[in-house]
Amino acid sequence: MPEMLVGSDSTYRIFLKDFKAQIAQSHIAAARAVTRAHVGLYWELGKLIVDRKAELSWGQAVVERLAQDLRLEYPDVTGFSPQNLWLMRQFYMEYEGFPILQQLVGELPWGHNVLIIQRVKDEAARRYYLEAAGRFGWTRNVLLNQIKAAAYEYSLANKTHNFPAALPAHQAEQAEEALKSRYSLEFLGIAGRIHERVLERRLVSRLRDFLVELGYGFCYIGNQHRLRLGSNEYYVDLLFYHRFLKCLVAIDLKTGRFRPEYAGKMDFYLDLLNETERASDDKPSIGIILCAERDRLEVEFSLKSKLNPIGVADYQLHPQVPEGYRQRLPSKEEWQKWLEGAQPIEDENG
Repeated sequence: MPEMLVGSDSTYRIFLKDFKAQIAQSHIAAARAVTRAHVGLYWELGKLIVDRKAELSWGQAVVERLAQDLRLEYPDVTGFSPQNLWLMRQFYMEYEGFPILQQLVGELPWGHNVLIIQRVKDEAARRYYLEAAGRFGWTRNVLLNQIKAAAYEYSLANKTHNFPAALPAHQAEQAEEALKSRYSLEFLGIAGRIHERVLERRLVSRLRDFLVELGYGFCYIGNQHRLRLGSNEYYVDLLFYHRFLKCLVAIDLKTGRFRPEYAGKMDFYLDLLNETERASDDKPSIGIILCAERDRLEVEFSLKSKLNPIGVADYQLHPQVPEGYRQRLPSKEEWQKWLEGAQPIEDENG
């Protein structure tokens, strides 16, 4: 007969949970060690190629021959193709003079590093993507989408929120990192005006793309999320939970420019969320008002008296037009005149 467990079943479950957590941490640490060793090897091989080519004045053909000999020597090992050897050389040459970046590259898999050196050339931008991908655990596809959406450039833009006044310092900093100043919704394929509810339905239908654009950590709860106060009902356009901020995130969609009354509405919704749905160990709920346009000064004054943490961002439905072509486009007044006579675009469901 098996020996009886000491203590209650709940005590054992806690013990098992701690045990599994230690195993998981060990696996993560081992995986990171392998990644650092892998990238470190490619760094040294890249350095070796650069040094020997310079010392012996070898031509380009040496890399082709090296790849062929390595394939014969290590037939079961991938990664020694001519293209990858050239990438190792480029990897070393482009990061050789940047010790901070050298420390960061070892935290990401080789494929992530290749993506960054091929698509990002600015040192500060490279540091941004290296740090963000490591901190938020971005997959390679998420990293690619963040680069294509110009996440670094948008991170430099002025963000409008009241996080420092509404949250403790460390939470305010984390929330500020999770908020963008502008969100790219080009994946929706919208070519004209659209109603807010239609925009909401389009975002829900392309939820995976929207989650990628929001950033790592957002978990979808629902749209038109119902809140109750006595006999009254209210609806949050989109509700998420953020795994790292440990809080509910309410998003209010506006297809026009920001108006001060939107901040009061969001403040009210956050009060209800905190009162009725916030878990005991959750941080204060955060609101994001996503609108087509915003005036920074108007937003700042609207948020000054609000006690709940609220951020205001705008969104982009179309690709940015290169500077050289902007003068050929109709003026803002001409566009406005056309839009006033245009019919709203409805989705296939009406």
